[in-house]
Amino acid sequence: MTSKEYDMVILDEINVAVHYNLLNVEDIMDLLNYKSSNMEVVLTGRYADERIIEMADLVTEMKEIKHYYKKGVKARKGIEY
Repeated sequence: MTSKEYDMVILDEINVAVHYNLLNVEDIMDLLNYKSSNMEVVLTGRYADERIIEMADLVTEMKEIKHYYKKGVKARKGIEY
């Protein structure tokens, strides 16, 4: 993100990492404040901190309708792990 080489950065499951105190929410907020104006940053995962939600331009909540796990399909290599 700091190189300004990319137009988009996806921080997959970062909200979960913050929720479980693996990362500090203030550090994430500082990073977001540092990004260039033409860069899109996508933060995924449950339990988004209210401060992150407040900073965001767009917040989406997904709801499971159907999931293959309920048919006995376990985590798949390269997808869930």
